[in-house]
Amino acid sequence: MCPLPGRPAVTTSSGAGSVVELRQRHLSLVRTLGFGLMAALLILVFALLAGEMLEGDTRAFDMMLLRAAQSLRADHPWVSELMRDFSGLGSTVVLTLFTAITVGYLALVSTRTSALLVAASASSGSICVTVFKAAFGRARPDTVYAELVATGLSFPSGHATMSAVVFLTLGALMASTRMLWIERIYIVCAAALLTVLVGVSRVALGVHWATDVLGGWAFGSAWAIAWLLLAGFIDRRRRGDPFAATPRPTRAAPPD
Repeated sequence: MCPLPGRPAVTTSSGAGSVVELRQRHLSLVRTLGFGLMAALLILVFALLAGEMLEGDTRAFDMMLLRAAQSLRADHPWVSELMRDFSGLGSTVVLTLFTAITVGYLALVSTRTSALLVAASASSGSICVTVFKAAFGRARPDTVYAELVATGLSFPSGHATMSAVVFLTLGALMASTRMLWIERIYIVCAAALLTVLVGVSRVALGVHWATDVLGGWAFGSAWAIAWLLLAGFIDRRRRGDPFAATPRPTRAAPPD
């Protein structure tokens, strides 16, 4: 972009450029470490919940929320229909469709590596949920408390886990294409809201214990963060500097 008439052009010395680049590298490293620590803490939360659940220490809390959900549905019949709709957002069909569309889009306009990483994140997350369910072997709440009958084991909630993996991953990818922080925050918050609504619906419908959902949120969020960090590292490695800041989208320069 050309300088405005009557104003001197601003030039940046190589020394100043080196300082800015070094600062960006440090910020990138700090962000990476921060998100890595967040993922580790979420895994710790998942492990603690699993341990408390296996010891039976969460039963009182789970039963309290289960009975509250049953009472809410009885007093307000419209809640059941609303929660069914929210629950559908986290179904295997819907999440698979979202993932397939995103993978196809990334393969067309971005890199095949990004597309493969998104596919790998979702598929491996689903496998982990299956393994965890079999390992913990927790039964679902009694059908007396449930609005509908759901089969399979309970911990962690597959809907809560996979909605966190898919929605948070897609939200982060969309946010990374925006320049303004307010846009990024809005997109990530929208993705988080979808994740929360899916998890809450499973408890409200009585098909999962509350700790199933909390565990699913913790593991799914950590899984999404880990794969996004891996994607960022591979992208920077491809550009030749694994510690460089990821380029941010810029606005198009106005015509002179």
